[in-house]
Order: sequence, then C-alpha cells, then structure tokens
Amino acid sequence: MFLRHSLKVALACILTACNGQKTLEPAELATMYAQPLAPPDKPLRVFYIGHSLVNKDVPMMLEQLAGTGHDHRSQLGWGASLRSHWEPDVPVNGFDVENAHPRYQDARQAVDSGRFDVLVLAESVEIKDAIKYQQSPKYIRQWARAARTANPQTRVYLYELWHELNDAKGWLERLDEDLALYWEGVLLAQGMAHGDTGGPVYVIPAGQVMARLVREVESRGGVDRLRSREDLFNVNDKGERDMIHLSPLGNYLVALTHYAVLYHRPPPTEPFDVQLVDGTPWKPISPELARLMSQVIWSVVTSYPKTGVAQSKP
Repeated sequence: MFLRHSLKVALACILTACNGQKTLEPAELATMYAQPLAPPDKPLRVFYIGHSLVNKDVPMMLEQLAGTGHDHRSQLGWGASLRSHWEPDVPVNGFDVENAHPRYQDARQAVDSGRFDVLVLAESVEIKDAIKYQQSPKYIRQWARAARTANPQTRVYLYELWHELNDAKGWLERLDEDLALYWEGVLLAQGMAHGDTGGPVYVIPAGQVMARLVREVESRGGVDRLRSREDLFNVNDKGERDMIHLSPLGNYLVALTHYAVLYHRPPPTEPFDVQLVDGTPWKPISPELARLMSQVIWSVVTSYPKTGVAQSKP
C-alpha cells in the first residue's frame, strides 16, 4: 500500500513538474473541446506571437489563401519564448531584425486593444526546455487572459510545432509522443487549469499534419517535389539542410493548416499561386500534391477536437 501511494505521489510530482502547478486530467481537458466553434463569418484579423517557426512567409501565405479582408500583424524573435514577449525585462532575441517589417505591432498593445479576432501563440522549442525554464503554461494563461479581457470573443490558438529533423529519439517518434505529453499534458492542461482563460486555447496541429503527410508521401516513394520529410526543410546557399526551419514548401503546408483551422474550410484542392514575403512568386505544386495536402490536413483537423473545428463523423 505504501509503495502504491509513493508511486502515485511521484507520478503527480512529475506531471506537475514538482512545483504545485494545478493541472487538468486528460478527460477534464477533453470536455473543454466538446463543443466546436462556429465557423467565422467574416475575414479575420490575426495576431502572431512567436519566433522564426512562425516566420513571415506563413502569415503572408495565409493572407493570400484567405483572400480580401484577411489581415495580420506579429511580434517575433529568434527562438523567443512567450515569457520573453510578455515580460518587459526579459529580452526578445533578434527583436530588431525579426520585426523590421510593416506588419510588426507591439504584442501587448495589440492584445490589449481587443481589435484582433485571433491570437496565435508559438512557444519556443525545444518544448521540454521551454516548459522547464520558461514557465510555458503560465504565459499561455497570461496571454489568453489578456486577449479575452480585452475582447471576450478572441479565439486563442496554440501553434503545435516540431523539433529538429535529426532528433536523437526520431523526428516522427517525437511528433507522435509530444502532442499528448507536452502540448496537451503540460501547456494546455496546466495553462487552463485555473479556469480563468475565458475559454479554451485551441490548437493548430502543424506537427501532426507534417507527420501524417510525411508517412503518406514516403510510403508512396514521393509525390511531385515532396519526396521525403527533408523536402519540408530549408536548404541554405551552401546546400546544407536546415534541421528545423522550413522550406517554402513546408511553409505552404503550414499556411494551409492555419487556413483550415482558422476558417473551418478544407484547403484548396488545386494548385494555388502565392508569393513569398519578399515578393518572389512560388512555383505551384502539382494537382496531385495539392489534393493530397488538402486531404491530409482536413483529415487531421476534423479528427482532432482541440482545433475547434466540427469533427467528421466516424
């Protein structure tokens, strides 16, 4: 009996990082997403808080996908945590470089204005380190509370990210494991445990979309220009593969995922002409890859209630 009790205490300590942090059990967390959101009835104003995995191309691609009326602003940094964006005495690395563009807006002023329909939060990665050192759940709670204090109708989303392509545990393995373990089990479960965020923090499951698409593409031996997971990641001028930052193709996939979640619509099933943020036209993907991307994204989004999108019937 004593051993069983000790194991329970140890497990509880692990789950709450031994700091007394309140947390929601998985079933309690799930009930918060039982009722889907209504699809938006107008173009959205979106504010992004994050870093280079938001980058500037994803929001601009989304703006082109969504069409007239959609608008966005952002505050970004290099590997910046949500804590650094909130606390005035914690520096945001790369602030001057990442925000030297017309769509920058001060994050606290933007959120406090109540003018944005959507707030997208991107925590720094490695996610385990962000939880350990940057108090991630606390700052998800802070940003969500601030947004809904200013405007109770604000839709708040956590952008589920990925980790380095060469992760020792395995890239797909980490995507499979981390969703429930960290994104849900710590960031959401602890961030919303106090019941004062004005509603759920929803999820943009970019990592899950990438994992499902990669499995499908690699099982086929490649589709169009997407031959393997590496093609989702950038290559520098020296021909070296970036292990975490996306290629234009990867950014387009993520922008389509944002589109599906925020607008409750399947992404386009035909090739779509977009420009990169520097004005460079991006060569459209093939019809086959466009259809596959749309199908995979919509399948993930409508089988994961935490997106806030109405779910497909089993």
